[in-house]
Amino acid sequence: MVRRFLTLSPVISRLNLNPGIFLAASPSLRLQRQNLKPKISIISPSSASTFQRTRAYTTRTRGSSSLPRSESWKLDDDGLVVLGIETSGDDTAAAVVRGNGEILSQVISSQAELLAQYGGVAPKQAEEAHSRVIDKVVQDALDRANLTEKDLAAVAVTIGPGLGLCLRVGVQKARRVAGAFNLPIVGVHHMEAHALVARLVEHELSFPFMALLISGGHNIIVLAHELGQYTQLGTTVDDAIGEAFDKTAKWLGLDLRRSGGPAVEQLALEGDSKSVMFNVPMKNHKDCNFSYAGLKTQVRLAIEAREIDAKCPVSSATKEDRRNRADIAASFQRVAVLHLEEKCERAIDWALKLEPCIKHMVVSGGVASNQYVRSRLNNIVENKNLKLVCPPPSLCTDNGVMVAWTGLEHFRVGRFDPPPPAIEPDDYVYDLRPRWPLGEEYAQGRSEARSLRTARVHPSLTSIIRAADSLHQQTQTSQ
Repeated sequence: MVRRFLTLSPVISRLNLNPGIFLAASPSLRLQRQNLKPKISIISPSSASTFQRTRAYTTRTRGSSSLPRSESWKLDDDGLVVLGIETSGDDTAAAVVRGNGEILSQVISSQAELLAQYGGVAPKQAEEAHSRVIDKVVQDALDRANLTEKDLAAVAVTIGPGLGLCLRVGVQKARRVAGAFNLPIVGVHHMEAHALVARLVEHELSFPFMALLISGGHNIIVLAHELGQYTQLGTTVDDAIGEAFDKTAKWLGLDLRRSGGPAVEQLALEGDSKSVMFNVPMKNHKDCNFSYAGLKTQVRLAIEAREIDAKCPVSSATKEDRRNRADIAASFQRVAVLHLEEKCERAIDWALKLEPCIKHMVVSGGVASNQYVRSRLNNIVENKNLKLVCPPPSLCTDNGVMVAWTGLEHFRVGRFDPPPPAIEPDDYVYDLRPRWPLGEEYAQGRSEARSLRTARVHPSLTSIIRAADSLHQQTQTSQ
């Protein structure tokens, strides 16, 4: 399985598709039975784990031949231990996860104060905050797992999509750890990690399945055919639902230290969801794409019409003012989620035509923590005879667990990079993918508006893996 990624780099270069961390496995790390040396470590019991041993593998000698696909070496999954690092947005996160799905540690450093101060994510300030805490967050994750870097099988890190300045901090740290301890490194797609973490908590979840991934910067519905193979059924043509929640919270004078979504959800409990009749976006568009820019404008105009002052926090508002804010929050939330419901219902019909054996729909990402969202979408999914799978809230927001788990899934099938050098040159160019699609667009769901926004977009994860598969098949045929 490893072999099909070995010859990808030159072709990708000619096609201007840089596979970077994720796919380029060098001959030095081709897995061979004669070269794999088990490394046994005794681990003290911790609150997260009571296991006594972990088995990882390192290369003892460097070989030049790889095993045929049918004879590929299968690593001891339960013995694999991977460190995951996540810095794509406004939280610095790290976690250590075993191959059997056991979470040995999870550490997150929040930038809530910065969010409140700037009313959202400020890239430069977020980068500086990541840089200040990244070393401590990673060390705390290892300490809480009662492990050292020598006990790891690999390091996984988010390389996109996300804020380039923030991604760089995590990638630099991951490469320093991997280089210093001769560890393979796995570059992870942020949105794939949101989808795959559901497989850690729901053991019955197997491919193919559907996934709705909703967060501050992303709003996509995908059909997951298999690991690394996705069809994008719909995406946002402008703003994501999380962005709409955040802006609504800001304009209503809510406490952003909790982030906008939870703040709006809590205030909405006090309001009448039908008091303000917002229009549902894209009612006349018979596709699965989303749009929240217009709904944001409707909310802003409603707030202005009621003369609500965002500078006056809701905690200091009069009884009438607070009721007005609660009504807007509830009405916005109802329509924002109704938009999700309508598009998801159509997407399920499309997906069942492509993969009739689908049994599950995953809803993940920060907005999936919203209980109203979960409840409404569960009704849609059940009506289609599917099962809704939502990770717990702590695994819906950005976290290191999802990165470590996704790294494990790809590491098992040979998708990883060899250890980087212990010391890299100052001018080293890191593989960062701020705009990186997860899957290939479904023809029926393609948006003309979205297609115009393709500048500096990295080739999708799916297209890269398909190119690798094709090259592998060509190589096998010619032998």
